[in-house]
Amino acid sequence: MNKTFKIYFLLLIIITPVFYCSCNAQESKKENTLIVYLSRTNNTKALAEIIQKKVGGELVAIDLEKPYPEDYKAIVAQVAEENQSGYLPPLKTQIDNFNAYNTVFVGFPTWGMQLPPPIKSFLHQYDMSGKTVIPFNTNAGYGFGNSFETVYSMCPNATILKGFSTKGGIERDGIYFVMEGAKKTKVEEEVIKWLRQLKLY
Repeated sequence: MNKTFKIYFLLLIIITPVFYCSCNAQESKKENTLIVYLSRTNNTKALAEIIQKKVGGELVAIDLEKPYPEDYKAIVAQVAEENQSGYLPPLKTQIDNFNAYNTVFVGFPTWGMQLPPPIKSFLHQYDMSGKTVIPFNTNAGYGFGNSFETVYSMCPNATILKGFSTKGGIERDGIYFVMEGAKKTKVEEEVIKWLRQLKLY
């Protein structure tokens, strides 16, 4: 065995376990990631899918036992009443293996400049203690309101990372799904930048 071959053989022995461990760590991270979202006009769903495409993980939609009305004015009135009373609508969605996840992305639209009641239900129902929680949001152009602040207050024992927010549809004006074409491309670029800031991509 010549000297060059010996060096190559030794490097192979050293590098292979490191590469194997790195791949296993990345796969484990993907398996331990949950991406939950609430979406009425599919804009938040599209954003959740972009995040999943970049970081992996399991994608879960938040559904209610009793769905909200389709009429825009009716849902606005119902949500306003729920926010005022503190009512938490029961969820149809159940996550049996929730404790297996270390990182939880939580996605939602801005409703009345607040966190939607179904997301409050989710954060109330599932214990985020010790987990990394990452909020993401779509809105009608007025920002995320106090929704991120509410996530912080409802997850006191979790590590909350910087959230992401982007403009989606404007249901009030009849503008629904917008996450396509140039808009989707731009959002994907913004998501990558955000995930890199969080050291997740």
